[in-house]
Amino acid sequence: MQNPPLILASTSPRRRELITLFGLEFKFISADIDEAPRAGEPPAELVWRLSRAKAALGVHKSPDALIVAADTLVALDGAILGKPKDSADATRMLQRLRARAHVVYSGVTVAQGARQITQVVTTTVWMREYSDAEIAAYVATGDPLDKAAAYAIQHAAFHPVARIDGCHANVMGLPLCHLYRALKAFGVAVAEPDRACQAHLKIVCPVARGILSGQ
Repeated sequence: MQNPPLILASTSPRRRELITLFGLEFKFISADIDEAPRAGEPPAELVWRLSRAKAALGVHKSPDALIVAADTLVALDGAILGKPKDSADATRMLQRLRARAHVVYSGVTVAQGARQITQVVTTTVWMREYSDAEIAAYVATGDPLDKAAAYAIQHAAFHPVARIDGCHANVMGLPLCHLYRALKAFGVAVAEPDRACQAHLKIVCPVARGILSGQ
């Protein structure tokens, strides 16, 4: 059975990088929507709503395709940390996160026509006790300025994370094992991504097999 046209509705370089690990041919489109949270909207409900809105826009643009859309945010003590406004804001965020745990939420939606499958994935991240000098050096690279919560887990020099509980790829914006389950539910011929993901990220993932088996 031939797969339908596959589209990732995202301009995120990290999502585009991760989705190639499936070994499938995806096309990429933008999904520009209003991402402002509603009053009192919890993080999990926000990423669920935004990923579905992005997927619906993708279906409108390409009605014959299978659309993958995602939205990711970071919350500290229940408060959403967006992208920093400037270097000073990035510094403040990294100081707040230092030596503490926060939660990364992703909503991932696969859609075709009127059908949508949405999953919300959470990963708890503990930051190490990096110094103010390390923060300053990292902020000076400019890397934090386009990142939610002002950091990238995979940054080679900074390495801000001490440990994580949950899906590592989720922290980068696209939980591949959860996405695999949705793709299979739509009948897509696709291989399990856990080995490719671990090799690409240079990690050993203790949760992949459980996620793939539906636990």
